[in-house]
Amino acid sequence: MTIKTLIGIAGAAVLATACTSTGNIERNAAGGALIGGLAGAVIGNNVGSGDAGTGAAIGAALGAGVGAVRGAQQDEQLNRRQTYDQSAGRYYYYDPRSSRYYWEDGSPRY
Repeated sequence: MTIKTLIGIAGAAVLATACTSTGNIERNAAGGALIGGLAGAVIGNNVGSGDAGTGAAIGAALGAGVGAVRGAQQDEQLNRRQTYDQSAGRYYYYDPRSSRYYWEDGSPRY
């Protein structure tokens, strides 16, 4: 497998990870597959029989699994931070990235 092929695969994977907006599980699984595939190709090329394709496939599968588990943990942490506002009768959460509070439908909580 040439370096141009690896760069092409990596570029396509980066574009694919940018397309998902559904949640942490999908983003982390795609990112993990990208990183695992690249690492597996490099390791597979340099170790054993020198088969980069098999190493990339194994690395991508393992990376996607680990990324999905991490994304599920991140989603679970976000859901645990929800608080119930009795006077409003609905849940809200704190977003550490923006340092603001939001209702569970995503609208700002003032």
